[in-house]
Amino acid sequence: MKPNLLYAFGAIITLLLPTLISAQAPTMGTAANFVLFSRNGAVTNDSPSILTGNVGTNLGPVTGFGNVNGVMHNPDTVTGVAAADLLIAYNQLNAAIPTQFPAPLLGNGQTLTPGIYSVGVQVTTLSGILTMDGLGDANSVFIIQIGAAFSSNANAEVRLINNAQACNVFWKVEGMVNLATNTTMKGNIVANNGEIVLAVGTELEGRALSTTGAVTSHGIKSAMPLGCGVPVLTGPVAPNLGSVECYAIFTGSGFNTNSGTSYVTGDVGTNVGITSGYQVSNVNGMIHSAPDTSTAQAASDLNAARIYLSNLPIDINLLFPAQFGNNLVLTPHTYNMNGAAVQTGTVYLNAQNNPAAVFVIKTTAGAFSTGTFAKVILQNGAQAKNVYWLVDGATGIAGFSEFKGTIVGHNGALDLAGGVALVGRATTTSGALTVDSVNVNITPDCGFLANTSFDAATKSKTVTLYPNPFNESLNIVINGSEFSNAEFTIYDTLGRKMSTSTITNQVTTLQTENFPAGMYFYNVTANGKTIQSGKLLAK
Repeated sequence: MKPNLLYAFGAIITLLLPTLISAQAPTMGTAANFVLFSRNGAVTNDSPSILTGNVGTNLGPVTGFGNVNGVMHNPDTVTGVAAADLLIAYNQLNAAIPTQFPAPLLGNGQTLTPGIYSVGVQVTTLSGILTMDGLGDANSVFIIQIGAAFSSNANAEVRLINNAQACNVFWKVEGMVNLATNTTMKGNIVANNGEIVLAVGTELEGRALSTTGAVTSHGIKSAMPLGCGVPVLTGPVAPNLGSVECYAIFTGSGFNTNSGTSYVTGDVGTNVGITSGYQVSNVNGMIHSAPDTSTAQAASDLNAARIYLSNLPIDINLLFPAQFGNNLVLTPHTYNMNGAAVQTGTVYLNAQNNPAAVFVIKTTAGAFSTGTFAKVILQNGAQAKNVYWLVDGATGIAGFSEFKGTIVGHNGALDLAGGVALVGRATTTSGALTVDSVNVNITPDCGFLANTSFDAATKSKTVTLYPNPFNESLNIVINGSEFSNAEFTIYDTLGRKMSTSTITNQVTTLQTENFPAGMYFYNVTANGKTIQSGKLLAK
């Protein structure tokens, strides 16, 4: 009987062994909502940082931060709960039983597989490249227990491969954490009784959390990790634009004036005043020179959309409107800037791989303007048709800016300066609307060419291209199912083939950021015949 009992006992141990030694992620609770947090210590920043996630402390000041894609928390009830949750997570990490014991120098080509690692009570350094291999399991967990201070050398890097996720990587450190210049870090850092210092150029996909100690950032880029059950952001429900969705440039009351050579896809008009200066040949839509039934309906629909946007609950207040831009990254939310806002440089809209995600950026109690060459860049599935800018006041988009989304101004003039490229709409409920040598293209929400507001000449085209001139992307609209699977080819002026694509959808977007500026020719063929050809300009 004894041998049989031993075999049975051995079999049970064998079955239980993977469970006993496999790493389990701690319960982060509300601490997971913070990208930088201290349970007891100051949280400070001394040069521009790009952060996605809440920032705060439960005991101490929060200072030096510009606009953050999250909520800023000085000590309050939220930080009190997060402080308690962080302590629970720390205790769980501390209680994990290690099975592997690497040397205190991590990296330099080293690869770790899922598990619990301990380097003991030794100062530990990350150098070169450390690879974490998930072995194909997106639920694999890595816990690295460090019993003393932890630092990195300049340009050190943690890489994740084979489905390893930053949300499942945990660094439990007993002491100070000091990440050197241009470190690329992955995972959740939990420092116990130690300060966290993040040097210039540090990129952290994860969180930096201290139980007791300051958290200091010096011009970093950090975002809370996705995955591990983190809800997919959808943003608010988009407004119903009604008939105004077919207008590219519209004011409910005021003159609508173009100077220079402007190219427009969509209708143009005003409901009170005169529309002038637009060339019929350059407008792929209807020019409403004087108010009519269409402009009256558009004015009503625009005001309804404005009221809806105005009443949307705010998720995140951007606290420094005058510093808007500067490579700020926004995710699907309703944002508010309570005062005059000025965009300098670039704003990135990151849909986090959800193409249906909606962004609303509101500027209340002040005008909105941009600097020259300002940009709005869409990332990870973000679409211009899902971006809305509400401005309670005047709007000015400066020369050569590249803007995305529908601008809904209220009781303020709207100006698009020379060289502006807008994918979306420029609208205001009331105020003069002036444009000068711009390129404005509506997004294809309105039924596009099939919509009755487009004139007969426009409807007679089989293919429409916009924007033209193009820059980062080129949209191809096929009007008619009989031309599905058309082939679209771009040639340079020497006749060399630059790009060939099969068009299977009514609206297809080509990425063209690598095209040098200049003139090109295109050809569209379907069923073995050329159905359209023409010129394109890249800028």
